[in-house]
Amino acid sequence: MLKQTDVLCHECRRSFALIAGDLCECCGRPFDRVDESYRQGELCADCVRWKRDNAWRGVLTKNRSVYVYDAFMKEVIARWKFRGDYALVEAFRTDMCREFFCHFPRDSLLVPIPLSSARLYERGFNQAKALAELLGCSILDALERFDSAKQSKKSRHERLETDRVFHLRSDVLLPADASIVLIDDIYTTGTTVRHAARMLREAGAAAVSSFTLARS
Repeated sequence: MLKQTDVLCHECRRSFALIAGDLCECCGRPFDRVDESYRQGELCADCVRWKRDNAWRGVLTKNRSVYVYDAFMKEVIARWKFRGDYALVEAFRTDMCREFFCHFPRDSLLVPIPLSSARLYERGFNQAKALAELLGCSILDALERFDSAKQSKKSRHERLETDRVFHLRSDVLLPADASIVLIDDIYTTGTTVRHAARMLREAGAAAVSSFTLARS
């Protein structure tokens, strides 16, 4: 069997920082990249806050991510998403598949985080769905986005105060026994995936996790 040619040069491949080592058991944050005071047992301080918030406790089972969202990864993702270099998605395939199946079952049902219709028209593709398609699992476009404003431009408080970011598509019926994993490109505060997870839980999903290409 022929080995697949890498779309990246050796130097660029070496610049990808894989997440590894001791992680927050909930969000997958690598503890070696935060101050020791930010760790509280097996959780990071952010996840402790989520668990103490009655409105969000238990909405998301866990998150796992592939790469550290450092300066190099930020440039790679920007080139892929905003400069039309769609073929770059192939650079993520091997690492994405290996890490996904370390943490999630092969019968997972993938739900990509949707773009607004305006953003989808502007970009030409949904990066979350492109990532989901690398994994070879069943994909369900279950959600549509209400809010067209970029989450990255909002404060954490503004993100949490947004009443409804997503709604369930009217033609979607969630399988009762599905293991649902949300797919997105970047995990920052975890607010976006929790809004999506809450919508799916309200629609009957027993449990929802998330898997992202990178995390800050």
